[in-house]
Amino acid sequence: MKKKILVTGGTGFIGSRLVHKLASTADDIHVLVRKNSDLTSLEGVRDRITLVYGDITKRETLDIATAGIDQVYHSAGLTYMGDKRNPLLHAINVDGTINILDASLQAGVKRLLHVSSITAVGICNGKRPLDESATWNFERINLEYARTKQIAEQEVARAVNKGLDCVIVNPAYVFGAGDINFNAGRLIKDVYNRKIPFYPLGGVCVIDVEIVAETVMAAMEKGRCGERYIIGGDNVSYKQLADTICDISGAPRILLPLPFWMAKILKSILDMKKTRNGISKLFNLSMFRVASENLYYDSSKALRELGMRQEPHEKSIRSAFEWYQDRNMLH
Repeated sequence: MKKKILVTGGTGFIGSRLVHKLASTADDIHVLVRKNSDLTSLEGVRDRITLVYGDITKRETLDIATAGIDQVYHSAGLTYMGDKRNPLLHAINVDGTINILDASLQAGVKRLLHVSSITAVGICNGKRPLDESATWNFERINLEYARTKQIAEQEVARAVNKGLDCVIVNPAYVFGAGDINFNAGRLIKDVYNRKIPFYPLGGVCVIDVEIVAETVMAAMEKGRCGERYIIGGDNVSYKQLADTICDISGAPRILLPLPFWMAKILKSILDMKKTRNGISKLFNLSMFRVASENLYYDSSKALRELGMRQEPHEKSIRSAFEWYQDRNMLH
């Protein structure tokens, strides 16, 4: 039976790939956008979707958007890993989630899928990957983004207790074609342009956006109510990840490891000189602090219950790099 589906965050990286996949089904796809949203990432599917105007931070705009909707994919969120205060984080990631949960409950939505983040799962002690049962311990790093994603999951649990059927997915570090805003793609661009002369000592779990979008749809169909599913792939050190990017892009390998204590000194020197000397925007202390930890995850639950695909991280880096190159976006 044809379902009426609403997607929030459909102009973002994960959301847009999700919309493209949903648009090829028989379902009736509605995408929540703001009047000033950039719709570039939805090119090619505009004739197969319905745009609904609203804003997850404005609760009163969501009643019309959720009316008659069977399923909601809530992928709207702000990813800000910088070290400046960003009040929008709470407004979008927490209040926005509360608003869409509330509107979905009121509208009698049958199921909501919440796109969370691995930062809501936790940080490894050592190199042993974490699974969905991990106790959140991100407070040892002062990262507001992680805190808002964790609070949002608590709100989802509250909505489940009120009777809303919800599933949570936690995508890892997402690469791939179509990353027009240079989310993870910024790393590829800056390594290629030799703006990263050093690498942090931590590691990360890498996944391709196509696998994320597919698995998000599988979670909507097969995921268990109230459960979370980590969507991840290869666990690699930043040194390994940088080597992969260098090998694929032809940039020289990065040879200098930079411990966090040394990064703090270097950053204060650069700040005093008021110059970045061509160093990547990614070099802010909160991001470097996170990158000095191991964010390794075990995705076996998604493999087992959702039939998630696996592929080597090199494939994802290559498809992202070639996509940027084809569009002359790397300079």
